[in-house]
Amino acid sequence: MNANTSQNLEALAADGGPVNVYIWDMDETLILLRSLLNGTYAESFNGSKDVKRGIEIGEMWEKHILKICDDCFFYEQIEDCNEPFIDSLREFDDGKDLSVYDFKQDEFTSPTDDLNKRKLAYRHRAVAHKYEKGLAPLVDSGTLSVLDELYEVTDGYTDRWLSSARAFLEQCSNVKEASSDGTNQRSQDIHILVTSGALIPSLVKCLLFRLDTFLRHENVYSSIDVGKLQCFKWIKERYNHPKFRFCAIGDGWEECAAAQTMQWPFVKIDLQPDSSYRFPGVTPKTVSYYFAAVYGNSDADTNKE
Repeated sequence: MNANTSQNLEALAADGGPVNVYIWDMDETLILLRSLLNGTYAESFNGSKDVKRGIEIGEMWEKHILKICDDCFFYEQIEDCNEPFIDSLREFDDGKDLSVYDFKQDEFTSPTDDLNKRKLAYRHRAVAHKYEKGLAPLVDSGTLSVLDELYEVTDGYTDRWLSSARAFLEQCSNVKEASSDGTNQRSQDIHILVTSGALIPSLVKCLLFRLDTFLRHENVYSSIDVGKLQCFKWIKERYNHPKFRFCAIGDGWEECAAAQTMQWPFVKIDLQPDSSYRFPGVTPKTVSYYFAAVYGNSDADTNKE
């Protein structure tokens, strides 16, 4: 951990109560995609959902994800060069001005040497820069309208799963907590994504599913090559401070096992329609009980809504 990171931790911790770090899975947790494509989401409703329609919706998302990956994020060049997070090759980046850099003519190949690691680091820096500017600069207005409509159609088909998950992130990011002197303090909750998908498509999913407001590029991890436990350990190293509390949320066994190893609470998301551990259903108040079970009660927990 560098000096700047240490200073940032101290600044967050100095604001009052505990800092909650939510470690999210992506598919079938914050978004629905895999279960749309394979029909399992619709099938869980025992005939009341149109399976074919769900598959069609999933295929439309898949098409847009791949197109933006290729057109905007160098995916045709770096598909086979997955890294666990966007800054993993920062040590090879010499800070070169990329405003006139020609990514098509730099003869980039597999990053097995320092030169090509530097070229991959350049691409990652460019990806991070584009990600932080949001979706609008990457597509034309017509495509943006199509994506907005697809989001609304998907949200309707999934009974507001997408908007409810996003509302959870928004509530945590904006909750105000009463301090001992009677004033309100803004919560410093942090959201981190640890997904078993490849890094670049996962960043694109964040953009398309309107999650980039809450998930900065440096807080997106791909566990496909290193495993979720390793990602969880990196996160713990980043936020290694007594006031920081961690909770993992997902639908899979791997994040459950990793959370148990780390001795973090784990909230298991369930696709079944009658479950309260899905979206809509799970709320910051729900998760506060899990925090309390492991870390004890705090003023922050009692003020969650």
